[in-house]
Amino acid sequence: MPNTPQQSQQFLDALKESIAQSSLSKLVLSKPSGAEEGLVRIVVRQVSIKNQPQLCFVYSYKTRDITKNFALPEGITLINELLGNSFRNANLFTTGEELQINFSKKGNPLLHRSTNRQNSATTHTHDRDKQRYLELDRPFLTALGVTNDQQQLIPAMSRKWKQINKFIELFQHAFDSSTLKEKESIQVLDFGSGKGYLTFALHDFLNNSRHINGQVTGVELRAEMVTLCNNSAAKLHLDGLHFHLGDVRSYTHDTVDVMIALHACDIATDHAIHMGIRSNATIIMCAPCCHKEIRPQMQTPAVLQPLLQYGVHLGQEAEMITDTLRALLLNAHGYDTKVLEFVSLEHTSKNKMILAIKREQSHKNDKTLAQIRSLKAFYGIEKQCLEGLLTSA
Repeated sequence: MPNTPQQSQQFLDALKESIAQSSLSKLVLSKPSGAEEGLVRIVVRQVSIKNQPQLCFVYSYKTRDITKNFALPEGITLINELLGNSFRNANLFTTGEELQINFSKKGNPLLHRSTNRQNSATTHTHDRDKQRYLELDRPFLTALGVTNDQQQLIPAMSRKWKQINKFIELFQHAFDSSTLKEKESIQVLDFGSGKGYLTFALHDFLNNSRHINGQVTGVELRAEMVTLCNNSAAKLHLDGLHFHLGDVRSYTHDTVDVMIALHACDIATDHAIHMGIRSNATIIMCAPCCHKEIRPQMQTPAVLQPLLQYGVHLGQEAEMITDTLRALLLNAHGYDTKVLEFVSLEHTSKNKMILAIKREQSHKNDKTLAQIRSLKAFYGIEKQCLEGLLTSA
């Protein structure tokens, strides 16, 4: 096919058609030529903001990202101006095909078309959902050592990458089924934020994928981790992302919409859940890593003695009872609660998550409170930390 300006028009026509048919996956402008200094690429996606279709431009610089939204005609005009002038390469991904256009140093275009099997019509919804969670070209992943300078996954971080994506997937489903999707600003607390992998990912998801003012705070006991994460956030110019030195047992915050505690040991999980309930958080996500309070109290019912005479079974039973009591207490205090499988953290083999979403009409559930009393009586349990905190509040 000859290199003619007509190919540029064909590329733009394909872009307009994909927008009109809602089949646009993404447009990537790369190989900057005469573009703004430090600008590496621009990724364009179609989004809906306040029920109005727009084009979201993510300008990726070497150390930061800037997101700008444009009305469809304005965005298409801007893309036309950038093609061949500021960028010499563009890849258009739709549900059925991929188009790539390259511009020579003289500005001559060369267009290539191929079938895009990964985004074919039969798998469009599934792949589009996966792309909304997180992509490897996010600058914070490089800053945290998940990807290299070429935005390629570092093999040793593959498990961490899987965990990050699973977390964002779970959070997105919870977010979409809650009242938070109607808000313009959200306050998030992440207790035990560690190196900040999930904290950065959640900030990125809210601000860049959902275009919400996400104010995300990580709370961590280790001062060196707080300093490391704050330095990374400052380097990337991430507004609304902060890390504080603090303990879940004593930390306070004026407003909490989302409370997260993904490796709070033993009763620290109970303190985190209690703060979430007390703060009227809409979403509470906990992944406990050990359970020490209940096991010494358990009196094995006669019918279960053959099963629980083995220490490993007794430990598993104690974990199940502990997290069941937590889930029931959340349910009793106005939350729809699930206990589901999560990806194991690097320092524990536990892979359970408690996910609770505030009901719009919340009230104490006396039937659930009765179930809690019966379960405690069956095993001879005298006290449970979260129940005690809620009773004394």
